[in-house]
This record gives sequence, structure tokens and C-alpha cells, in this order.
Amino acid sequence: VTAETRIYLRDVADHTRQAFDIIESHREIATSVLDMYISLVSQRLNEVMKVLTIIATIFIPLSFVAGLYGMNFNQDSKWNMPELNFTYGYPMALGIMLACAIVMLVYFRRKGWFK
Repeated sequence: VTAETRIYLRDVADHTRQAFDIIESHREIATSVLDMYISLVSQRLNEVMKVLTIIATIFIPLSFVAGLYGMNFNQDSKWNMPELNFTYGYPMALGIMLACAIVMLVYFRRKGWFK
């Protein structure tokens, strides 16, 4: 290899290092952008999960009350619930369900879960 060729080879090596540095820099930028995207998707998923958790938390006790009063009870049994024969038993059950939902919504709002 002649001296003139060595100059060109050093120049090629220098350009190769510069290209490698540029490629490495672009790879790091792409990795940072991908990490930011994954973080944003994760944050959005957490918000959706929080909403679904609040909805489920509100409806679990309501389902319990509805299931309890929706059972078929033998009217002649001594273990029968007395409120089943009460005139306002059905509105009372609906009122309990509504009050339970309102209390939980107020509690969640005070905890700051609706922000």
C-alpha cells in the first residue's frame, strides 16, 4: 500500500467512524422515542384501568344487594327476611343501593381519583 493510498484509507476510516457515530446517535434517539411512546401508552392504560376499577367497585355492592333481594324466599319460613313483606321494601332496597353508590362516589372524589 502506497503512502498516497494510506491517506485515502485514513480518510475512509475517519468517514466510517463519523457514520458509525451518527448511526449510534440516531439509534439512541430512536430508543428514547420508543421509551417515551411506551410510557405514554402505559399511562393511558393506567387511566383506563382506574376508571374500570372505580366502576367495578361501585357495582359490586349494588350487585350484592340486588342479588340478596332477588332470591326466592319461602314466605312461610321463619328465616324469611321481614322487609320482603314490607310495603316499601323495594324502594328501600333501591334507596340503599343509590345511597351506597353516592357515598362511594363522594369518597372517590375526596380521594382525588376523578382528576
